[in-house]
Amino acid sequence: METQPTAPELIGQSPVFLDALAHASDVAGVDRPVLILGERGTGKELLAARLHFLSARWEAPLVKLNCAAMNEELLESELFGHEAGAFTGATKKHRGRFERAEGGTLFLDEIASASGRVQEKLLRVIEYGEYERVGGEEARVADVRIVAAANVDLRARAASGAFRADLLDRLAFDVVIAPPLRNRREDIPLLAAHFAAAMAAELGVAFPGLAPAAVAALQGHHWPGNVRELKNAAERAMFHWSRDDAAGQIESVTIDPFEQAGAPIGASIGNTPAGSPSPQIPETATPARAPAALAGDLRTHLDNIEKRLVTDALAAAGGSQKRAADRLGLSYDQLRGIVRKHDIDAKKIAGFAHALAG
Repeated sequence: METQPTAPELIGQSPVFLDALAHASDVAGVDRPVLILGERGTGKELLAARLHFLSARWEAPLVKLNCAAMNEELLESELFGHEAGAFTGATKKHRGRFERAEGGTLFLDEIASASGRVQEKLLRVIEYGEYERVGGEEARVADVRIVAAANVDLRARAASGAFRADLLDRLAFDVVIAPPLRNRREDIPLLAAHFAAAMAAELGVAFPGLAPAAVAALQGHHWPGNVRELKNAAERAMFHWSRDDAAGQIESVTIDPFEQAGAPIGASIGNTPAGSPSPQIPETATPARAPAALAGDLRTHLDNIEKRLVTDALAAAGGSQKRAADRLGLSYDQLRGIVRKHDIDAKKIAGFAHALAG
């Protein structure tokens, strides 16, 4: 749906997050396609909105579409529109997202899910600025900036033939990385407090704050669902605190709502027919939990682990930040942010590595 010209709310102070915001701000003024990469729940849609509202198109529509939510025929119709009678059930003309985004920005989430036919049509729009409605013959001109997002490795998809390499080339005029929450742990207390406070306002109670034990539990979690998962956990904690009429700060945080006292992970769920096997949740779905107690400051402990892992990876990579990033499963920009954060001397590490090799 179209949005009103309102800048999105982006919260965070970590170097890697600020780098992503700066990158998005820098490329916003260039009227070219942009690709946003990141895991689920990292805020790719918010970065897309930032690109739009900082661009010259900010007063025009920002239209969004999740490519994974539709089959090929419906996605094609939603993107380009269709004429009446184009297919069974098409009783009237339909305006597609390109037409509705005219003069503005079209955000295509999960672009990797688009079929080969849709990818081919997208490529034509980017290259020639033209498209046709489904069932139509008239070429329509599109004045639309495309911002696409993916949570998979599109380069690997393109190399395997699962995604058009020429479309990837056009989409990736510039690539913005949405960092995972585990790489910006210093933002976790700030984000959690923001989400919990909003939930408190919705419940009509005062936000009591997060106790150190709650913050430690949040910062110790791996967050595979990233900011979206953190939002749920913070709101859940606030809700349960209000229901218990608790005094003081929020002490307890339930990160996994499926884990209940006395209820094993493999317990039956719902009305399972007699004699049927009980549904099982894979063991890999059980998230890592923070230790109950930790000697010393948790933030310092996590920072030391992060610094040591990056330092070791740089040494093993001969000081190459790109190869070190690949070893750690990070983007180059993410590793660069960590290097700056801990003031790691990559050149000195490279010197040591070369001396040892010699």
